[in-house]
Amino acid sequence: MIDPRLITLRVFAGCGTVGTTAELTGYSPSAVSAQLRELQRVLGMQLLTKDGRGVRLTSTGRFLVEGSDRLIAEWESLRASALAAGGQVQTRFGLGGFSTAAARLLAPLAATLRSTHPLLEVQVLEANPARCFDLLVAERIDLAVIVAMQSHSYVEDDPRFEQIVLLDDPLDVIISSDHPLAAREAVTLEELASEPWITDAAGSAYHSLFTAAFTAVGVTPRIAHEAVEWETQIAFVSAGLGVGLLPRLAPLHHGENVVRLHITGRGKPSRRIVAAVRTGSITSPLIQESLGILQSSADCILTTRPQDSL
Repeated sequence: MIDPRLITLRVFAGCGTVGTTAELTGYSPSAVSAQLRELQRVLGMQLLTKDGRGVRLTSTGRFLVEGSDRLIAEWESLRASALAAGGQVQTRFGLGGFSTAAARLLAPLAATLRSTHPLLEVQVLEANPARCFDLLVAERIDLAVIVAMQSHSYVEDDPRFEQIVLLDDPLDVIISSDHPLAAREAVTLEELASEPWITDAAGSAYHSLFTAAFTAVGVTPRIAHEAVEWETQIAFVSAGLGVGLLPRLAPLHHGENVVRLHITGRGKPSRRIVAAVRTGSITSPLIQESLGILQSSADCILTTRPQDSL
């Protein structure tokens, strides 16, 4: 198995501070510092140097971290193959994902895994994509579900991770139930272009997706209000403040006076949702089982919902 002190060094390399490394790994700051000092002593290398009040990696330390990517991948592949050869699964399994995925996909997955593997310890962590990748490096989680457009800090060719497309989650229009178009099953963006729109703040990933959808149909929407959380946007629509876009995966919890309609025609926006694992681990029996359950759950949600008030 890989020396946990090397894992700690890799986490430090990604976040740059002892405090954040401690938070990600679950160790205390003093334990992190002790591990890094001990790793230097055992290897006979200066991996860290003082930098103001903190420390940073030396050139030797950076070279060691970058070179360890292949070592970690080989170990993950060996571990996955050994588990598969013996018909076993690991005893602990960590899952991480953004809020909607954690609630709609990962919580049911965790319940299923606990039922099919009674001795398995499953932990689910709600986290944004950047934190999910850090938690994968720290080995706090083994599988993450993220929105691809929010993972720009970790490009697809990052050798530390493998990504598997789970679904393309279409965005629906949500409008108040007394809107003239509320009885329709689908609408075009052009039909709603003049409506007061509710979306995320400029500069966010979702605002970019919103803008790109209207650019594709050649119209400029009127943005009347901003909302960061889906629940807030639903409340704004319910109050009659405007219309918005809501991912198919997200339910209309507490969305009184709100209906959702499919978008048809040009510019249909969607967000790509992917699963990410450490390179080499994808053939692990538990990861393969989890990917199958996730894809089945996602397919079920997408095919059974457009208009709901769950």
